[in-house]
Amino acid sequence: MALENEKELQQLKNRFRDLAEKSFQQNVFTFTGFLGLSEQDIFWQMEPQLRFAGCVTEGGVEGADRVMVRFGKPEELGYDVPFPIVCVHIKPLAVKFADKLSHRDFLGALMNLGIERSTIGDIKVGDKEAYLFCQESIAEYICRNLEQIKHTHVKCELVEHMEEVPIEEPQSLTVQVSSARVDAVIAKVYNKSRSDCLELFRTGKVYIDGRLCENNSRQLKVGESVNARGYGKFIFAGEPRETRKGKLSLNILLFG
Repeated sequence: MALENEKELQQLKNRFRDLAEKSFQQNVFTFTGFLGLSEQDIFWQMEPQLRFAGCVTEGGVEGADRVMVRFGKPEELGYDVPFPIVCVHIKPLAVKFADKLSHRDFLGALMNLGIERSTIGDIKVGDKEAYLFCQESIAEYICRNLEQIKHTHVKCELVEHMEEVPIEEPQSLTVQVSSARVDAVIAKVYNKSRSDCLELFRTGKVYIDGRLCENNSRQLKVGESVNARGYGKFIFAGEPRETRKGKLSLNILLFG
């Protein structure tokens, strides 16, 4: 869900407050749907006001771009409840005749089923197949009704053990920059001009650890995840090293 107007923004804030209050007052766990980056940013802005209820995030896989929020404190409730997230394996009936399918192809086919975007998390696309993280309540419907993507006939199966889901291996690369400013690092990682990067900040498309970043000169910290919408995602991994020419050498983990 893109937050396009003040009404949608207020509805989202009210939803967070209602879920936190319900959890706190009724001693139960409550969950949001899957949140996109703009929605996560609103949550993190409100998190100091919501932490009385206890809140954690989860996307079904480490480093997920889309996550759910759970309200509730296990230590106070005396029990724990897992996130209602499952994984669906989508694969062609006949690999030989299958199209090469993109993330957009999989998402478009799912949206054509008439389901809410908030029920769908990350889609990890592989070679003519994908692993879809979704809410448990919608998984059976997807498995029963998703039969074709573009010209490719597919079948869907619920993944019984999350260990079966392939782990995305990031590309490791080294970039040299004058400083660890986020705009400088984005420019180097994606081989873009500084003006192109500034446009990303101007249009609100840079997120660090799920939070909107409007300060292009912000210094990145080791371990932080940067999502530049339209370009991709990377993690600043490892302490920077100074080169003989006085620049910083940064280790970057780049995700497809």
